[in-house]
Amino acid sequence: MAANPPGELCGVGHIHEGTRKVPSPLSPAVSYPLPPPFSPPLLTSAHPTSIVNTYITGTPCPPGRLIAAAGYYVIMPDLFNGDPWPFPPPEGLTLSVWLVNHMPEQTMPIVDAVLKRIKTELKPDKIGAVGYCFGAKYVARLLVGDIDAGFNAHPSFVTMEELAAIKGPMSIAAAETDDIFTTELRHQSEAKLAEIGATYQINLFSGVTHGFAVRGDLSAPQVKWAKEKAFEQAVEWFKFHLSG
Repeated sequence: MAANPPGELCGVGHIHEGTRKVPSPLSPAVSYPLPPPFSPPLLTSAHPTSIVNTYITGTPCPPGRLIAAAGYYVIMPDLFNGDPWPFPPPEGLTLSVWLVNHMPEQTMPIVDAVLKRIKTELKPDKIGAVGYCFGAKYVARLLVGDIDAGFNAHPSFVTMEELAAIKGPMSIAAAETDDIFTTELRHQSEAKLAEIGATYQINLFSGVTHGFAVRGDLSAPQVKWAKEKAFEQAVEWFKFHLSG
């Protein structure tokens, strides 16, 4: 296992407040499913598309909107079929019970359907994918040749076999303290990526825990800085691997 399954820590955190700002009609944040066609009038084949596989709380996903504002056409799949993890959760609901209905056999067909529509309706030259915690597994699975680049933050649920099968470039933002993507698993993942000759990047952020890129406490300067740098990491990775 390259990253442990999601744990109870994944279901807690802080809500990030603010006003959505999208500066250009070229960069809308869009959630799937949508009625066809969902291509915007100003989209060209050269305009890269990013699939944001969200945290367990589903859409809207603030980092996805920021990636859209950076100039990418963003699709945020409803990975949970209308049943995201409620935040905060009601008393008595545990993540292990909720996950029973959100295993790969239920989730992967959603991702595959979204990717098919992107390729047939949007026809972008390049496709990138982002995964936060739960979504990281599906970025790894798509990197077998279905997309051009991937970025994961504090990944979970990724098997070593899935990691070993990737063909495209992968960037990872990791937390220093993480019971899901542990130090040992991070080192094993790095060794595997090096072994297969992958193009990869792993940035380790001190003073933060699992979920910092989506649900970190922004009143803590170190957490806020790490969250912003992880976002910049994703954008710079895509600029390099999806341009041209």
